[in-house]
Amino acid sequence: MDPKRIVAQGYDHIAEQYSQWTSRNSTEQNDRTYYTSLLLERLPIGAHVLELGCGAGIPTTRTFAERFNVTGVDLSMRQVSLARKNVPNATFLQADMTTLDFQPASFDAIAAFYSIIHVPRSEHPQLLRPITSWLRPGGLFVASMGASSTEAGFEQDWLGAPMYWSHFDSETNLRLVEEAGLNILSAMERTADEDGVPVTFLWIVAQKPMRE
Repeated sequence: MDPKRIVAQGYDHIAEQYSQWTSRNSTEQNDRTYYTSLLLERLPIGAHVLELGCGAGIPTTRTFAERFNVTGVDLSMRQVSLARKNVPNATFLQADMTTLDFQPASFDAIAAFYSIIHVPRSEHPQLLRPITSWLRPGGLFVASMGASSTEAGFEQDWLGAPMYWSHFDSETNLRLVEEAGLNILSAMERTADEDGVPVTFLWIVAQKPMRE
């Protein structure tokens, strides 16, 4: 089956359960909170923020929408339906993030928390280049990416549904972000405990140069 179909159908099936699961995962919650706060501190009120992989909109999108103009994107129809109810003051699109078409310099920041890891890694370079284009000069890209190499990871029963992951190692991800035209401001590996299984992510904060 197509990996993206696995992801979309998986999150359609476990949307509510996933929200409950993330709220119980203290490490991932702390990381979400930290990088959400980073954008809250660095961006002015009314900034335009794109969130790739918004899920059901809580807690991240709802927090962003209290201060910013937010556009959330998710592959799962069910997640987007929940997000529209949970965060009525944001705009939501049910779409494949690799096929989005925004005008250049549309956003002050782009956030991708635990979402790019569900995109086949062969498409990561083609995704990062448009992300750079969509950012305004000085705009920020904050994302969790893979810290180890997994070309095609599949689990038959993840929280009750099949799921797919794909990502590069940390060194490759940093290189790809820089090759896309962004400057790395910080990069930190963080390990979460996912139901007794340690999973490490690379958290990146990058910035589009003020002048190209």
